[in-house]
Amino acid sequence: MGKKFVIAALILTGVYYYWRGEVTVVSVDIGADFPLQLDRPLSISSEPFQQVLNGDRRTYVFQDYRIQPLASFQLQARVLGVARYRFGREAVLSPVDLALGWGPMADVTALESIDISQSGRFYYWRVQEFPIPRRDIETNSANMHVIPANEEVKAALFDVEEGQVVLIHGYLVRIDADDGWRWRSSLTRKDTGYNACELVLAEKLRIL
Repeated sequence: MGKKFVIAALILTGVYYYWRGEVTVVSVDIGADFPLQLDRPLSISSEPFQQVLNGDRRTYVFQDYRIQPLASFQLQARVLGVARYRFGREAVLSPVDLALGWGPMADVTALESIDISQSGRFYYWRVQEFPIPRRDIETNSANMHVIPANEEVKAALFDVEEGQVVLIHGYLVRIDADDGWRWRSSLTRKDTGYNACELVLAEKLRIL
């Protein structure tokens, strides 16, 4: 009986620290070579800002993965949902997905009429009546796979809760593995469905 109790306690301790973000999850820690322009004014009412990286784009190696920034990326948005993942190779890189909304999808009055959920690395919404046009929902919200670029971002990422407003600076990236596995970010907010999620290497994440 005592041995079973100890084993159970160890399991619960491991689960607790996992959800606190203190084990298993590691930060990529590659951001120093890509200084960001942080002086651009951002607003929750405006769409995310991105700038495609031209010319020589350095590829970074993290464990068995090659990470290539495709565009700089900045946004201020309301958190519509938080989903944590612990299984699969994606979870090694991105332990948390944030469903984010800006513009009309940051309006708390409109959000009261929109049922939002996340599962399997996707974000879903459902309405009985549209509080705003359908296309406004589709183009002013997105599910974002967040890769913490350093320990500070990792700690902040695990503190994010639904309803908060967050500020994120980083890069939209493509990731390749030697066995042919690939994970690539969408580069537009206008798409929907499969491959429409953003894959964000976050160098800065602040809860406002």
